[in-house]
Amino acid sequence: MRILIVNTSERTGGAAVAANRLMEALNNNGEKARMLVRDKETDNINVVEVGRRKRAQWHFLWERWCIFVRLHFSRRHLFDIDMANTGNDITRMREFREADVVHLHWVNQGMLSLQGIRRILDSGKPVVWTMHDIWPATGICHLTLGCARFKSACRNCKYLPGQGGGNDLAAQVWRRKEQLLSHRNVVFVACSKWLQAEARSSGLLKGQRIYSIPNPIDLHTFHPADKQAARRSLQLPAEKRLILFVSQRVTNANKGMDYLVEACRQLADSRPEMRRTTGVVILGGHAEEVAGKLPFEVFPLGYVSEPQRIVSVYRAADVFVLPSLSENLPNTIMEAMACGVPCVGFRVGGIPEEIDHLKNGYVATYRDAADLARGIGWVIGECDYDSVSAAAVKKVAANYSQASVALKYIEVYNQAIALAHYNL
Repeated sequence: MRILIVNTSERTGGAAVAANRLMEALNNNGEKARMLVRDKETDNINVVEVGRRKRAQWHFLWERWCIFVRLHFSRRHLFDIDMANTGNDITRMREFREADVVHLHWVNQGMLSLQGIRRILDSGKPVVWTMHDIWPATGICHLTLGCARFKSACRNCKYLPGQGGGNDLAAQVWRRKEQLLSHRNVVFVACSKWLQAEARSSGLLKGQRIYSIPNPIDLHTFHPADKQAARRSLQLPAEKRLILFVSQRVTNANKGMDYLVEACRQLADSRPEMRRTTGVVILGGHAEEVAGKLPFEVFPLGYVSEPQRIVSVYRAADVFVLPSLSENLPNTIMEAMACGVPCVGFRVGGIPEEIDHLKNGYVATYRDAADLARGIGWVIGECDYDSVSAAAVKKVAANYSQASVALKYIEVYNQAIALAHYNL
């Protein structure tokens, strides 16, 4: 089976990482998978760039400009919404013509327009669409953050300043998506059971097939190894208890750094010895902007893209904390657990599907810094650490291995092919 995986980026972002791993898993399972991207970042022969970079950049800039105007020239929500008014026509490409199945992933920011997606559906090829966030089921947003309008019809969007009434940008794009999906069959896949339930409640996806399949992970790369060796390679202290925080941009409010800061302050106040024995490792950009707020010694490692160095960072940590305010099924938790690092996160999105509370980590009450502190304290000072670490590794191997995820997707591809033949 020839599968064309379509994603905006080859390696940048969680969706790109997941799509890349799926391509590898499918090829290892005897299928022929290729990846079509706007931003090609390696010399992998199985990854194809969609077209000329200048044209791709123009699609990106034009959509951002149109959104910027709708936001009354404010940058506040510039990357929180997408209108898909411009993008590439991939149906003319040889890779598209040769594909038995077209598998869309995260295709925003000028990769595909709604018109381009319509052309894909009109081709008659089987289409599978993996949802890495809620955008395919809403008008324009990637995170609903408590808004339930997408369950009936998006309008009066809170991301749009001063656009009241029922015909704002969100309502306009909603109607275009409705027309796009009308009498067309797409097999949707959510990366978590939580996102599957959210998608099924959307008025836009009513009647569509929606499955839940987690992202895969390469257990040959992500696995436990000597903690002290990892610390030496990163020049991290051997004796401290290390708390790890990872985010592409540390200052992204949605990733919850403020809650980690408050949790650490509470730990430092209640257990003063931790000021001397504990450190916080920060992997991601802008770490220097938050380092001074933490009561423990901070080790900012910056943005890292090299896989083996990322693995070393996980192995060096005693606990991984992800206090995100909204998440699907974060790759970072999966990666840390695979390396034997217990995780702490809020009860939100797909996080409770990954972390089994008090078994392989700690699930804290949503937006509760005190409970987050209790979770960190439990992992690094109270639990049977070796047992919890082993349980984390076992959970990942049983649920997220490349082989198991590839088999689930192959079953979905076969259903999409059968559905496409039925509608001919």
